[in-house]
Amino acid sequence: MSDTLAAAPMASRNHVWRAVVATSIGNALEWFDLVVYGFFAVTIAKLFFPAGNDTVSLLLSLGTFGVSFFMRPLGAIVIGAYADRAGRKAALTLSILLMMIGTAIIVVLPTYETIGIAAPLMLVLARLMQGFSAGGEFGSATAFLAEHVPQRRGFFASWQVSSQGLTTVLAAVFGTVLTGALTHEQMLSWGWRVPFVFGLMLGPIAYYIRSHVDESPEFLAAETTASPLRDTFAGQKTRLLIAIGIVVLGTVATYLVLFMPTYGVKQLGLPASVSFSAVVLSGLIQMIGAPVVGHLSDRIGRTGIMLAAAVLMLVLIYPAFVWLVSAPSAGTLIAVLVAMGILVTSYFAALPGLLSEIFPVATRTTGMSLAYNIAVTLFGGFGPFIIAWLIKETGQKVAPSFYMIFAALVSLVALVAARRLLGFK
Repeated sequence: MSDTLAAAPMASRNHVWRAVVATSIGNALEWFDLVVYGFFAVTIAKLFFPAGNDTVSLLLSLGTFGVSFFMRPLGAIVIGAYADRAGRKAALTLSILLMMIGTAIIVVLPTYETIGIAAPLMLVLARLMQGFSAGGEFGSATAFLAEHVPQRRGFFASWQVSSQGLTTVLAAVFGTVLTGALTHEQMLSWGWRVPFVFGLMLGPIAYYIRSHVDESPEFLAAETTASPLRDTFAGQKTRLLIAIGIVVLGTVATYLVLFMPTYGVKQLGLPASVSFSAVVLSGLIQMIGAPVVGHLSDRIGRTGIMLAAAVLMLVLIYPAFVWLVSAPSAGTLIAVLVAMGILVTSYFAALPGLLSEIFPVATRTTGMSLAYNIAVTLFGGFGPFIIAWLIKETGQKVAPSFYMIFAALVSLVALVAARRLLGFK
């Protein structure tokens, strides 16, 4: 590794790892606020969407989680194009600032009981702001990491995925501690706000770190374009479609893990603390395993690793849910989430490096942001809602596996296209 870092143009070892730390911390905090909302969907549903029916109330809460994803493509266009014109660093500081504002609204927002219909409306506004911010985060962070050491794009870009694993761990730890230590009344009164306060307090630290890092050397050395969005649609449509298809499985699998605490409580009757504890293990696997998979993708190729992971998810996900439903226990849930964590990490950790190579430097952030956020909006953001709806309509607790199978098939087609049409290995 030291030889590669030494050979990286215009980037010293210290600058590279400073970029990794700055991007990872900021990215983790960006995603923390989004993940926490999903983990506490049941509580938020009761406070902001008291529909008189628990299922309807939960669907409304998960719908609000999903509605923010409508803003992601807009954030991808605005912040992604800004990153390709003004630089990755400028876009990263802007996205963390917008996320802090959205989180601050949630922290101080009164509930439905206090201000009526204004409460869910303000919550939707905050979620839309967070969605806009997150829309520019993935592409900017991934490009920033991948461009510091082009010879090791897979390894350094994978820290983006590792930081999302850290997000899952932090959010699940809060869920485990709060649901285990507080009464139901305390959770409804103030406990659910604690993780949002934590995220808001650390936001300024992440903003400071990001504003004091150097721009990526590959971006500085490349020619920029005044119209990255137009250039992407004009000459890179096939690349964009393939990239969208590749992201589908990664985002569906990620948000299925996010939904598992709610699934464990509502469908399996397990204590919330047990469900959160199981998710902690999955997050740890992603946090630790992502750089390992990224390193391997630099050595043996990215699509091979992703194809193997996708096939295994396609084959194993239904039997896993059958087992989980037939023998609902803490041990079964942990085993399923650990297996999911390994497979999701194997697929997702190689994905940023592959996406960064699909698009040229001049349109890289715009292309990646659009591909990622279109896929996330269509298939990930409403994933928890779709899964809850599938369970309700089919009456089958194994219904989440149907959605995962669909996503695996879509991404397998896209990966084959990437190998045959674009020449990736």
